[in-house]
Amino acid sequence: MSAAWIRPRRAAVIGAGAAVAALLLSACGSGGTSGGGGDTNFVMGEDGISTAKKGDRAAAPDLSGKTIDGGRLDVADYKGKVVVINVWGSWCAPCRAEAPNFQKVYDDLKADGVQFVGINTRDTKTSNAVAFDKQFGITYPSLYDPTGKLMLRFKKGTLNPQAIPSTLVVDREGKIAARSLAALSEDKLRKMITPVLAEK
Repeated sequence: MSAAWIRPRRAAVIGAGAAVAALLLSACGSGGTSGGGGDTNFVMGEDGISTAKKGDRAAAPDLSGKTIDGGRLDVADYKGKVVVINVWGSWCAPCRAEAPNFQKVYDDLKADGVQFVGINTRDTKTSNAVAFDKQFGITYPSLYDPTGKLMLRFKKGTLNPQAIPSTLVVDREGKIAARSLAALSEDKLRKMITPVLAEK
């Protein structure tokens, strides 16, 4: 086997590895900004946060089921509150980066009628998700959705199932007011919630 033959092959293998790494980063990073077709009346802001005007919002789907700690949860029980839904996985580096921001904002706003709910996805065991919550001091509940079935309940164009983490803000009437298909800083998370919380 000649050295001249090995070099191009090695370059091809390295190139393929870089392509796979880029794909994985995009799936667990921004995930792109499209959520598939379908008109959800979202308007994308310069900060990557999409919002829908009060009269143009779609209702959130049924989000109920088993939680990562074995309990039961129905997001509909929080109607009348502003609900922040965060899709995450313990395997996802951007989810780890944003987790402390979510707990801090939740601690600050829960007394104002804001409820956070996680949707844990693609974790094959609940123990991984529970360990994640323990590590980051997460105190709000998370639904367990290992195969992504809950994500598929959203109207086409609302969520991109490949975009993890993703975050939605649901208004007091149970309608989706804002979304982000990327990890959020504390400031961006507050920016998503504040206008919805201010609505009467």
